[in-house]
Amino acid sequence: MADPIRMCAGCRERFPKRELIRVVRTPDGSLLLDARDKAPGRGVYICRRAECLKKARKSRALERMLNIEIPDQAYDDLEKALNGGI
Repeated sequence: MADPIRMCAGCRERFPKRELIRVVRTPDGSLLLDARDKAPGRGVYICRRAECLKKARKSRALERMLNIEIPDQAYDDLEKALNGGI
């Protein structure tokens, strides 16, 4: 069975789901990176490249797609986690 295709919120390219990282707005309103793709909540996918997160941050794509305000500190934490090799 083929891997589902998802779109990166930063570069808007389509990739197999396994190649992307899911960013989740949990039911309590917090934000997290879901490396296992199992966390409950509204999710959006992003490439493992830091430049895609920068594009998504500049365009506020994650905020629109997740329907929440994302503070700068949360973006910084996401960038650190991506650079950490999730």
